[in-house]
Amino acid sequence: MKINQRAKGPANKRRAWRILEAPEEKPGADKSPAGRRSREKHRELRRRAWHILEAPTGEQPVVDSDTLHGPALPDDSTVNFVLDLALRIGEVQMSSGAGASDVTATILAIANALGLPHCEVDVIFTSITVTCHRGTDMNPVSALRVVRSRSLDYSRLSDTELLVRQITRGNISAEEAYTELQRVTRAKHPYPRWVATTAWGGLAFFITLLIGGTIDVALIAMVISAVIDRIGRLLNRFALPFFFQQVVGGMVATVSAIAISSSGLITEDKRTLVVAAAITVLLSGLSTVSAVQDAITGYNVTAAGRTMETALMSAGLIAGVILALKIAVKLGLPPTTPEVPPYSPQLLPIMIVGGAGAAACFALASYSRLRATLVSGAAGAIGAAAYGLLVLGDFEAVSASAGAATLVGFAGGVLARRLRVTPLVVAVSGITPLLPGLSTYRGLYNLAVDPSTNISTLMTAIAVGLALAAGVVLGEYLAQPVRTGLGRLERKLAGPRMAGPLDQGRRVD
Repeated sequence: MKINQRAKGPANKRRAWRILEAPEEKPGADKSPAGRRSREKHRELRRRAWHILEAPTGEQPVVDSDTLHGPALPDDSTVNFVLDLALRIGEVQMSSGAGASDVTATILAIANALGLPHCEVDVIFTSITVTCHRGTDMNPVSALRVVRSRSLDYSRLSDTELLVRQITRGNISAEEAYTELQRVTRAKHPYPRWVATTAWGGLAFFITLLIGGTIDVALIAMVISAVIDRIGRLLNRFALPFFFQQVVGGMVATVSAIAISSSGLITEDKRTLVVAAAITVLLSGLSTVSAVQDAITGYNVTAAGRTMETALMSAGLIAGVILALKIAVKLGLPPTTPEVPPYSPQLLPIMIVGGAGAAACFALASYSRLRATLVSGAAGAIGAAAYGLLVLGDFEAVSASAGAATLVGFAGGVLARRLRVTPLVVAVSGITPLLPGLSTYRGLYNLAVDPSTNISTLMTAIAVGLALAAGVVLGEYLAQPVRTGLGRLERKLAGPRMAGPLDQGRRVD
């Protein structure tokens, strides 16, 4: 109140107004440096009071034009080099069957570790695009790479993942990583081709034992599958599309089994097992697991592309088997209705051995090294034992397959990274013995020989395949918080990881 009373007088009003006026130079003022400094300080105090009490009427202060907004990034050549390195690593993962979420996390982790903290990644089935944002004053840099080929070389995938770990931990420079990646991609397979052919035959051998065949029938299935692999190798040299290779494989498997049973080497009821084993070999390696993983994690375009590829390859196999059965009927060969062998507790040890051998043979045929092969064999044994126990417990095929695949995914997710093995290798190999080769053949036989029957058997086979893929993804997801020392980190992830780093790095927006 006293302050207001003091301001009412004329002298007080002039005194208060002078605070807001620009300072004036008085006559006879001290011209010394000390006096000038005192006057400058007085002017500065008045200017502060002016800006506090009155809105500014002059020009606003201008931000320094040299100030950049956003993260400070390297020059253009370094940005292009890092993006090309990340894209090439993503291409290796994508061509080896890794999921789109795994590829995205890998590229983001590499870019962040090499100094590009703000990147966006778009992955579809046939291409990968990366965009690096460089603030408001510089144009973003985009790079694209097309995924032209697909291959089952798990040694290359494992070596690439080890390289990614070195990059994200800062143990290797971008130039050294690029040189190492070229060495990995240009290296030959770790085993000769005949080893892979023998492994494909071994897969058919153990699958035959798994579904109730004897040693002699398993040996015949082994020879037929090895021949199919060599024929496919020959056709691949002529660049024949894989669809037609599947047609040829299905025909050779069915015709060979019918011819051998007609010659009396095996009984007619056993030829079903030979064809079923060959069909399982031809179905293995398809990207069913990756398709389901992409669909679950939200990459619907990539999931649709993988699903279309799997459906097309399966259609080629179906066409080959049906065509061979039609030819057999026209030639008057006696048809034999495929029957499902009964399960009993006495067959459980054989199933476990067959599952372990089949999974290990698939990993070896996909050029996995010794450690990954052994871990895959253990996963196959776990899956076969779980499936056998569930079937003996009166579970249907779809439920038993889903439960066994979940256990395979969980065990592989917990143990694979601890043993420095890519979980994708363990997952795909572990469920290979459970693929519905026999159900597929039964469904195709009904379509070719007895068209009046329904397609429920074939639909059951499809359901089993989807249950296996979904179970593996679920098991990997459940394994994330259980891994020793990684639970807190992995709870932050958006979905299961079957390849690539666990941490994609901190995003800078």
